Amino acid sequence: MNSRLLLFFSLITILFSCRHQQVQILGEAQGTYYAITYFYTSDESFKDEIDSLLTDFDLSVSTYEPSSVISKVNNNDTSVRLDEIFIDIFNKAVEVGDKTNGAFDMTIGPLVNAWGFGFSERIAMDSVIVDSLLQLVDYKAVTIAGNKIHKEVPGMQIDFNAIAQGYSVDYIASFLESKGIKTYLIDIGGEVYAKGLKPGGEPWKVGIEKPARDKNSPRELNAIIGLTNAALATSGSYRKYYLVDGIKYSHTINPATGYPVTHSLLSVTVKAADCCSADAYATAFMVMGLEKTKRFLSQHSKSNSIGRGMDVFLIYTDSLGELQTYLTEGMRELMISESD
Repeated sequence: MNSRLLLFFSLITILFSCRHQQVQILGEAQGTYYAITYFYTSDESFKDEIDSLLTDFDLSVSTYEPSSVISKVNNNDTSVRLDEIFIDIFNKAVEVGDKTNGAFDMTIGPLVNAWGFGFSERIAMDSVIVDSLLQLVDYKAVTIAGNKIHKEVPGMQIDFNAIAQGYSVDYIASFLESKGIKTYLIDIGGEVYAKGLKPGGEPWKVGIEKPARDKNSPRELNAIIGLTNAALATSGSYRKYYLVDGIKYSHTINPATGYPVTHSLLSVTVKAADCCSADAYATAFMVMGLEKTKRFLSQHSKSNSIGRGMDVFLIYTDSLGELQTYLTEGMRELMISESD
C-alpha cells in the first residue's frame, strides 16, 4: 500500500473514532445472556427498546412462556393467530428441513421433552415409546395458511429452540440497522452476528469453545476467528447431556431414529450470512455427524444452494478418543489463533 493510501485510511479511522462512541449493553433473555456492542454517534443506549423486542420475541416463540404463540399452537388453541416472527421462523425451519432431508425438524418437540431436554420431566424411554412419538415428528405435516396453522396430527408440537435464538440475533440486528448503526457485535447465548470493522479496521474477534471432557469443566477456547458481516452459531453435545447406567444421552435428537445422537462429532460451528441459518444448520449438522456433514457441504457448495459464504468448524473425536478438527477453507481464512 502506498503512503497516500495509508494516510487516507488512517485519517478515515481517526474520523470514525472521533465521531463514534462505543456502547455496550448487557442483559438476560431466553434463559441466557445477551451482550451487544456497537459504535454510534452518541453514547445513547437502546437497552429498553432491545429488552422490549426480546420480550415480544419470547411471547411469540418461547415454549417456556405459557401464553406465547407457540405454546398456544402446541396446545391446539384454535383462537391463536400467528405473528410475523413465528411465520418467519417457521418458513426458515421448513427450508432447512427440506435442504437437509429432515435432519432439521421443528416437530421434534415431543421427543425432546420425553428425553428430558425440554420443558417437561424425563420419562423412562424404550423402543415402543420412541416409535409412538416418532408418529408425531414430520415437519411436512404442519402447514400455515394465512395466519393460522394446520397440524395433520393434533398431538404434534413445534420446537423452535434450535433456530429461534439465531433468529433473535438477526431480529436485534435489524433494529440496530434501523437506528443507523452499522458497526456492531450481537451475542445472544453464544449465537453471534458481527457487522462492519471496529475502529482501526480490525474484525470482531469471536471465540469457538473447546469441547469439555465434563459438562462442569471450565470453558476453554479452541480457536479465535475474525468475523465481519456474518453470523456464527455453535451446536454441541458436550454440555447438555445426562448419564444413565454409564450411557451418555445427548440433547441432540435424531428426527429419523428418535434417539439421541451417538457419533463422534462433538461441536459444530457454522458461519453464515444470517444467524437464523447458522443456528439451524449447526443443529442439522450435529444430527448428520462428521462424514455426512462433509459430504453435504461438498455437494451444496458447488451450487451455493445453502446460502452465500457458509463455512464450518467441526470438532470431533478420533478412534483414540483424541480431539480433532475439520475446517472449510473459508473458515480457515478467518482464523486468528487455534489451540493445540
